[in-house]
Amino acid sequence: MTSPSSRPAVNDDPITLEVIRHRLDTIAEEMETVLLRSSCSPIVKEGLDASASLFTTDGKTLAQACAIPIHLGTLIPAVAAILEVFPLSQMQEGDVYLLNDPYHGGTHLPDFAVLTPLFAEGRPLALAATMTHHQDVGGKTAGSVPTDSTEIWQEGLRIPPLRWIRNGNYDETLTALLKLNVRVPDIFMGDLHAQIAACRLAGTRLRDTADRYGAAALSDTFTTLLDRSEIMTRAAVRQLTPGTYHFVDELDNDGVDLDKRIRIEVTATVEDSDIHFDLTGTSPQVRGPVNCVPSGSFAAACYALRAVTDTSIPNNAGCFRSIRLTLPPDSLVNPTAPAPVNARTATIKRITGCMLGALAQAMPDRAIASNAGELVVMAFGGTHNGETFVTGDLLAGGSGAGPDGDGVDAIETDATNCMNVPAEAMELEAPIRVRRCALRRGTGGAGTTRGGLGLVKEFEVLADDGVSFSHRGERHFSPAKGIDGGEDGGLAYSEILRRDGTIEVIPSKIVTRLEKGDRVSVGTAGGAGRGDPGSRDPTAAHADQANGKV
Repeated sequence: MTSPSSRPAVNDDPITLEVIRHRLDTIAEEMETVLLRSSCSPIVKEGLDASASLFTTDGKTLAQACAIPIHLGTLIPAVAAILEVFPLSQMQEGDVYLLNDPYHGGTHLPDFAVLTPLFAEGRPLALAATMTHHQDVGGKTAGSVPTDSTEIWQEGLRIPPLRWIRNGNYDETLTALLKLNVRVPDIFMGDLHAQIAACRLAGTRLRDTADRYGAAALSDTFTTLLDRSEIMTRAAVRQLTPGTYHFVDELDNDGVDLDKRIRIEVTATVEDSDIHFDLTGTSPQVRGPVNCVPSGSFAAACYALRAVTDTSIPNNAGCFRSIRLTLPPDSLVNPTAPAPVNARTATIKRITGCMLGALAQAMPDRAIASNAGELVVMAFGGTHNGETFVTGDLLAGGSGAGPDGDGVDAIETDATNCMNVPAEAMELEAPIRVRRCALRRGTGGAGTTRGGLGLVKEFEVLADDGVSFSHRGERHFSPAKGIDGGEDGGLAYSEILRRDGTIEVIPSKIVTRLEKGDRVSVGTAGGAGRGDPGSRDPTAAHADQANGKV
């Protein structure tokens, strides 16, 4: 242990302060690496649907891994909810806490938050938190993403803030409860333990850091680091053109009332160094599961703010002090329990797009056209060779065109940052064959700069007894919108090709059953274009033709 007299000054030395800041970021990134490499489910191992953060002892974000913006934002109220039930004074070294209930600090039931207090020199110094989307948490359908749910009890196991481990001892009653209520308990428990491992790694690394600088001095730097990020963020916001800006978009449907479009409306007011996002005008809460608890809108706002400010600003709670939100009660973005919420990702992505669309008007020279704004979520479940399986995939569309270049093909954008599940991984996990995966020609909106292309992916069921199937898509009816004369992006489609030759069109969301030999073809949406298509550089237009983009 480094003696107190030999420890370097911290707050008085900007170089040491920056070293500590990068050290905290590195700890968060190492947490993320451990989480991804230790998990069992393909949605985490391959889809990377998991996140890690460090927090101060009073629940302020200290450092974030480069992970899933939705998770990083929604971990903030999750940590606050745990601290409300279990104050820091009650926590002991080695404790583990968890929750997933959206109406008690969570976001949707598949996303489990795990938190541990981190101690150094006999005192709590920080908190480590992880969030993972679990392959299955029970409910009416395999994968726990039923697009036709009408109440949250249909969506899976609900866990309010609870303590799972105390003094190194598991609450075996809670463990038994968790395992009994999910379809793939070994995978579920494996992913939970990966979350714990990531948090414990953070404890080891932070103690090493405290040994060098002293726990008290290190704690003092946390306030300084947060204040610095606030100053830098507010300076960046002041570079936006002050004013009030408006943007409206739609969700295809709620999964229950399939012919009813759902309005999302954002009014963004930039005033001095503050940004106020007002979602008044958004649709009332709906019967289906696209409702989004307030943590989702907050996560969207955090992402939107970071997207329009300097990327060099450290990601911590200081960045988010300039955000204000207005979320009308009993609305899509502030529902009342027991409204279903499992498909809230679709809503968060559209909220994010509307926030960015509004803020683009405050910086027209940097404006980017709308992206596909969809993350297609699919889940397959059943039995094979006497074993229960649950697997799925995450499919992205194209990003929007920017002022200096075309959109990117088939890439996750904005508040999500997931990867598709490779064909080999899916085929190893379940009796599903991936027959095709390719870009969708012509789906990127034309413009001076072109939107990115969507993709098409086709799956065939090999299970003798068939599978249950859930599909949540978007942009089947409302395309990504072009700007400055650019064209809209191409619409998405999905269809079931039954083994008897019939074709069933999926109206963006469905829960159904597939039999052996049935195929599912999914085509994701394209990003929108920017600027007059007639002004596109002839060399770029020729390359589009040569590369099969148009």
